[in-house]
Formats: sequence, C-alpha cells, structure tokens
Amino acid sequence: MSGKFIIFGATGSIGSSLAEQLKNSGMKNVHLVARNETDVKAISDKLGFTYTVADVLEDGFIEKIKTEINEVIGIAYCVGSIDLKPIRMVTEEDFNKCMKLNLYSAVEVIKGFQESLKKNKGSVVLFSTVAAQRGFTNHSIIASAKAAVEGLTVSLAAEFAPHIRVNCIAPSLTKSKIAQPMLKNSALAEGIAKAHPLKRLGEGKDSASLAKFLITEESSWITGQIIAVDGGRSKLS
Repeated sequence: MSGKFIIFGATGSIGSSLAEQLKNSGMKNVHLVARNETDVKAISDKLGFTYTVADVLEDGFIEKIKTEINEVIGIAYCVGSIDLKPIRMVTEEDFNKCMKLNLYSAVEVIKGFQESLKKNKGSVVLFSTVAAQRGFTNHSIIASAKAAVEGLTVSLAAEFAPHIRVNCIAPSLTKSKIAQPMLKNSALAEGIAKAHPLKRLGEGKDSASLAKFLITEESSWITGQIIAVDGGRSKLS
C-alpha cells in the first residue's frame, strides 16, 4: 500500500506516543506535523520519520504539508485544547479559536487529502473528549467544539463509506503539556484521578494504542464510532 500515515499534533502526549507505537510495529511510512520545530525534529530524528512544521491555526497550512507529501493512507488528528471558563466569561473569540483548532482545521485536513484517502481506502481518526457527552462545570467551550467533532465523525463516516473509514476517540483527562495547568496542583490531580473508576489519570499511550488500531487495517470493519478511553468516567461514575 502506497502513501503515509500523517499524525497531526505529533509532539503532544497522544501524538508522540502514537508515532512511537507505529514505529515499534514496524511502520516506516509515517509523517509528523507539529508547530514546534525543535520538538518535532527531535521525535523525527529518534524514530526516523519525515515531518512538517505547520500550525493548523494558520492559513495555508494544508498547502504547506502537501508540498512534502501527497499520498496518504491514514490521518490521526491528535490536536486538542483545554479551554475552561465559566460561561459569563466566555467570548465569541474563545469559541471561534477553539472551533478552528478542533473542528475547522480537521475539516481542512480531511478535504485536503480526501482523494488520496479514497484511492488508498484510508482511515481518519479524530479526537473528542469525555466532556462532550458528560457535563462538567466550565467546559462549555471545549465540550461544544468536541461535540461538533463527534457529529463530524458520524456524518463523514456515512458520506465516505465504503472508501474511507472515520472514527473518533474520546479521552478523559490525560497527562500532557496542555493538562499541566490542572495537574500541577497535586491535590487537584489526585482528586480528578479518584473520580475515575480505574482511579488514575490517562496517559498518552492509552489513547494512542486505540488510535494505532483504528488508523490501520486491523480495524477494517469499524467506522463511524465514538470510542471512550476514559477510565470508566463516562459510564460508571
């Protein structure tokens, strides 16, 4: 099969773990995308993958990537944010930026590589959050954006079948750089961990393992699914 797997958000906790897991499974055809050149180059050098430095919030980012890669067999859009504010403090700009990062740019990515994905019977893996289905205080921004990602997932899975599979992973709080403002308070972090039936926070490898399964042919009969990786948070507590 020709083409590459592209990991967006490749320097994050989940994206970098996915890259490592694909490498460990013998994959060499992986392309990394991230905005921090120092970090993505370090991962690229370690794993032997190609990469593009690009920010999904900037205009023309898809064209920049397509100058370096054309044929695609899988996309993992491991991009996310944690935007927590009470609704009285939320602005239209807050919603617009969050939607751009999590939804609009994901759409641009899929449209940009749609024909190649179709030709190669590829797979798309998107990311939501437990907060899209479970109500949490101060989560209106990110919950709204990620709920839209879930709607996009099932819509595109129907539209693209049988040529392209589209699935979505919905993690609970995962140890990562973007979660550090919440986790630097050890008492708060411990309390959040205990709120999960499995009594711990997520790690990048937890969601990455599922992403690896969904992006490859191992999951060839799975599409249109929103799958929780949340320590039981969405169903059991």
